[in-house]
Amino acid sequence: MSRYWSAVVHGLTPYVPGEQPKLDDLVKLNTNEHPYGPSPKALEAIRAATSDALRLYPDPNADALKAALAKRHGLQTKQIFVGNGSDEVLAHTFMALLKQDRPLWFPDITYSFYPVYCGLYGIEQRTIPLADDFSIKVEDYLPQGSERPGAIIFANPNAPTGRLLPLQAVERIVAANQDGVVVVDEAYVDFGGESAISLIDRYPNLLVVHTFSKSRSLAGLRVGFAAGHADLIDALERVKDSFNSYPLDRLAIAGAVASVEDEAFFQESCNKVIATRETLVKEMQALGFEVLPSAANFIFARHPERDGAELTAELRKRAIIVRHFKAPRIDQFMRITIGTDAQCALLVGALKDILGQ
Repeated sequence: MSRYWSAVVHGLTPYVPGEQPKLDDLVKLNTNEHPYGPSPKALEAIRAATSDALRLYPDPNADALKAALAKRHGLQTKQIFVGNGSDEVLAHTFMALLKQDRPLWFPDITYSFYPVYCGLYGIEQRTIPLADDFSIKVEDYLPQGSERPGAIIFANPNAPTGRLLPLQAVERIVAANQDGVVVVDEAYVDFGGESAISLIDRYPNLLVVHTFSKSRSLAGLRVGFAAGHADLIDALERVKDSFNSYPLDRLAIAGAVASVEDEAFFQESCNKVIATRETLVKEMQALGFEVLPSAANFIFARHPERDGAELTAELRKRAIIVRHFKAPRIDQFMRITIGTDAQCALLVGALKDILGQ
């Protein structure tokens, strides 16, 4: 009964997650889930943590996970924040750091949760158009006179385009905006990019956000983290402890720690996805598709002679699910998750059939 809703709820346009169809025998390439399972060591750690100890609260600070992440990235534990998936980490970031007197700047085509959070927290926003080739133009994020942001956020690689901004370009944006926080959302960086975490000790205004859902194949566990100057992390902790002091359960902490410590498995699984992506790009291009350069575990593709929504619907008839966005400028594209080699072969075969090749 909407008459009981608050004014805030009435004004919200919620984020719409990718479809999770409950059908068997689907080739599911729509939500950027990793095609291979998590580290066996992570699964074993979760099983070992499934004990009578679940009657007890987890560590509210998740110190073991912070220590593992700090060690891997050459940081101190006070420079690490962890949360229930990167979406929660981002939500706390918007509240703690991005609600400023001047507008928050981000690309016009990017992760669609950003405008949702602006609506939820009453943050003024300014969207910066991507270039014609769907890349982020660094110059558009450099302050000029009174034209300067309150803060900046962008995904790198960007979503849903997959395009990567080189680390040197990221640093130009961060260095030029030291009056405000710059958040780099690196959900997909492990599939071909260089993380901005290496810049944290030089720039106290930089916050880098990661997820365990993509490259670590733990989307079902809900773990994310942010890395940045201790002052930024302290702001996030203050918001977290005003919202939910126990965002990560015992199983999530155990599994995430083991995943971080299994570096060999992590690198091997990422490299498998990268190899499959490069093969799929060539096969799609051979079918006449334009495929944007991708450093993510998905590609963004359109065909010059076939409608994107129509292609998506035709694939669905063949039990292959990809994601289509109706937003301006990108409504002819399909975002296709990199699956296994076998799944990608089925996709290419279906597209040949649809295109009459």
